[in-house]
Amino acid sequence: MPIDAAKALAAPPRTTHISWTPKDVLLYHLGIGAGHPTTAPHELRYTLESRLHVLPSFATVAGGGPPGVTGALSLPGIDVDLAHVLHGGQSLTVHRRPLPAEGTATTTARITAVHDKNTAAVLVMRTEAADADGPLWTDDARIHVRGEGGWGGDRGPSVRHEPPTGRPDRTLERTVREDQALLYRLSGDWNPLHADPEFAARAGFERPVLHGLCTYGMTLKTVVDTLLDGDVTRVRSYATRFAGVVYPGETLRIRMWRGDGAVRVVVGAIERGDAPVLADTTVEHD
Repeated sequence: MPIDAAKALAAPPRTTHISWTPKDVLLYHLGIGAGHPTTAPHELRYTLESRLHVLPSFATVAGGGPPGVTGALSLPGIDVDLAHVLHGGQSLTVHRRPLPAEGTATTTARITAVHDKNTAAVLVMRTEAADADGPLWTDDARIHVRGEGGWGGDRGPSVRHEPPTGRPDRTLERTVREDQALLYRLSGDWNPLHADPEFAARAGFERPVLHGLCTYGMTLKTVVDTLLDGDVTRVRSYATRFAGVVYPGETLRIRMWRGDGAVRVVVGAIERGDAPVLADTTVEHD
C-alpha cells in the first residue's frame, strides 16, 4: 500500500528553518485579492509596507515552502500520486498576535492521524512554528488521497457540522481574477493543478482550479474587514472544510453569521448555483 499508516505515524517530526520579509507578506496579500480599490485605507494596510498588518492566514505560506497538503507527501510512509491528492480542510491557531511582518522561525511537521475512509485515505499533518520568543502558530492540514482507503483502518471523526441557520448577518461577493491562481502560487504552492490544464484534466477537472488556501485567505480577509473592524489581531483561530473547488474567474458568495466569540461562514460559487466551496468554517476571535 502506498500509504503505510504505522510508518507515517511513527516518523519523527521534520524540522525546517524558515524566514520571511514584508515583501513575502505583501505578495501573499496580493495573491488573495488585496488592493482593490488600490488607494483605500482599509486595503493599504495589506499592500503598503509602512502600514502593514499581517493577515493570520499568511502562516500557511510563511517561508515560501510547499504547503502542508503537498509537504506531507514527502514524509516517511507516504508515496502517492499528486494527481490523486485533494486538500480536505485546514485549521490554524495563532499563538502570538499580531504575527510579525518579518521574521525567522523553526517549524516542526508530523503526521498526527491517518484515517481510512474506504475510497480514500485522509492524512492530518500538523505544523508548529516558533521563534526565539516562543510559539507563533499551529496549523493542521487534512489531506484526502483518492483510491488509497480500504485497508480496514480507523475511519476517524466526522468533521461535518450542522450549517448555520437563519439570515446571515452579512453577505458579500468577491470576484476571483482569471490570473489569481498564477499570482497566488508565487507564495510557494507550485502544484501544477492550479496552472497546467493537462495536469488538471488528469486530476479530473475541466481546467486548473484555484488553491483552496487562496479561497481560505480571501474568506478570512472578508471576515476581518467586515465583522472584526479590520483588526487582524482579533483572530484567535480559523478552521474550514474544503467542500468544492473554485475556478479562476468565478464569484464567491461569502455568508457570515455572528456568534459569541466566533463567526460562522459559508462560501459558494455563484456561477454554479452557489455550489459549496467552504463549509464548517469558523473564525474564533476576541
